[in-house]
Amino acid sequence: MGDSTSGSSFSGGGPAAELRRRLASGRQLLVPGAANALTARIIEDAAFEAVYVTGAGIANTFLGSPDIGLVSLSELRDHVEAIGQAVSLPLIVDADTGFGNPVNVTRTVRTLERAGAAAIQLEDQVNPKKCGHFTGKAVIPLADMVQKIHAAVDARVNDATSIIARTDARAVEGLDRALERAAAYREAGADILFVEAPQSVAELRDVPRRVVAPHIVNIVEGGRTPLLAAPELPEFAIVLFANIALQAAVHGMQAVLADLGRTGSLAGLTDRIAPWPERQRLVRKPLFDDLELRYSSTTSAEVAS
Repeated sequence: MGDSTSGSSFSGGGPAAELRRRLASGRQLLVPGAANALTARIIEDAAFEAVYVTGAGIANTFLGSPDIGLVSLSELRDHVEAIGQAVSLPLIVDADTGFGNPVNVTRTVRTLERAGAAAIQLEDQVNPKKCGHFTGKAVIPLADMVQKIHAAVDARVNDATSIIARTDARAVEGLDRALERAAAYREAGADILFVEAPQSVAELRDVPRRVVAPHIVNIVEGGRTPLLAAPELPEFAIVLFANIALQAAVHGMQAVLADLGRTGSLAGLTDRIAPWPERQRLVRKPLFDDLELRYSSTTSAEVAS
């Protein structure tokens, strides 16, 4: 538990508790990533049970930059708040390295928890970090990351908020050392472990076998991990597809805009885009129309008369 000076009214429960219940059921969670509220709305509409707020996706869509640690805590917080207001699903938030040392991690956890995070992911890369499937990564000393995990666990105000410890050591120190780190992070209080970028099916199998805990596996097109399907990975509590929605959107936009540039016309494109009514349904326009009608002064005056 966090200390009583945090000023938050969290007392447990909510989406964070719901995420814990779903994980405790033993049923694997399939979790797509969202970089914005609209994508999260589509994920919820497709009946998924959680949303991963992807740092790489925010960097790509918000800054037009690669995933190299350029997103700030305040920018991440604003995205988490917007997504949390748009959906009711638990949010698993990628907090990169925690934006600094253990003291920074304390602020990061409290900031993201207040913004609506049900789970907060921290990784052991040197800051500024890089995408887990990029080359040239470096990791901080194990002891330093253990202290970051201690700080994160102590900082959360809601006991139900899950702390996810990710290690990128596979690419730097090898699988054995990565698993040693994962075990140490679990001992430090991490609720969920995330060994990023195993490089073979055998390595994937080794991760949950050698370190007993709930684990995340990240399936990335173009990445270093074999592209297995979720049913082929029953040992993992969460199967993450962090940027499949973003990649699909980019592909669709490129194709449609290429044709638009060639023809200058919507003819032949309308069956490849979301129709107007569907777009308005996804952003809940009928809900806001009802609110406008309910609180319209004209409507109230007519009712009074």
